[in-house]
Amino acid sequence: MADFQKQKVQWFPGHMAKTRRQIKEMLPLVDGVVELLDARVPYSSANPELDTLVRGKPRIVLLNKCDVADPAATKRWIAAFEAQGKTALAVDCRSGKGLSAFLPTVQQVLKKTIEKNTQRGMAGKPLRLMVVGIPNTGKSSFINRMAGKNRAKVADKAGVTRQNQWFAVGGGIELLDTPGVLWPKFDDPEVGDRLAFIGSVKDEVTDLETLTCRLLEVLG
Repeated sequence: MADFQKQKVQWFPGHMAKTRRQIKEMLPLVDGVVELLDARVPYSSANPELDTLVRGKPRIVLLNKCDVADPAATKRWIAAFEAQGKTALAVDCRSGKGLSAFLPTVQQVLKKTIEKNTQRGMAGKPLRLMVVGIPNTGKSSFINRMAGKNRAKVADKAGVTRQNQWFAVGGGIELLDTPGVLWPKFDDPEVGDRLAFIGSVKDEVTDLETLTCRLLEVLG
């Protein structure tokens, strides 16, 4: 009997391919990258293509929705990211929890960029950061909280932001909001299940045998 957990999901519509191209085109304009992950499923909500897409730009990882994640597991993930040379923060973008550390973290991570700007006579030049992440990880909620007003579109569903938008958030920092982007193929079927659970992809029953298995499970 087929494994009812292994399902087909619709995750890579045309606008996501366009977003990948936009990220590549806009990358030369930014000093660093802010990546939002869902703290409940950090591994599954991390785009494996991102390392290639951002071409080694300094990166800050925000483990969003930490209020509904296991605190001990979140701490282990932060340590794991630090071991990879990435700075990670546990945050909740809707309540603002943990975001007070964001601006100081940017100053630290982009310290060399700030020094170069000063040496070139451009002290105080805004630091530009690209905000990336898969759909429904809270990118727009993060920008709204940092900007202090609801300027970016927000909704509790995937695929709301469809074009690049710049936002000044204070502290000499500008954020580039980008649409959520996934990758073309999930090698691990469980990744698709987890992303469907958090609303990052659409869960579609496309196989009669899979549907039958699910019904049998429900009926006992």
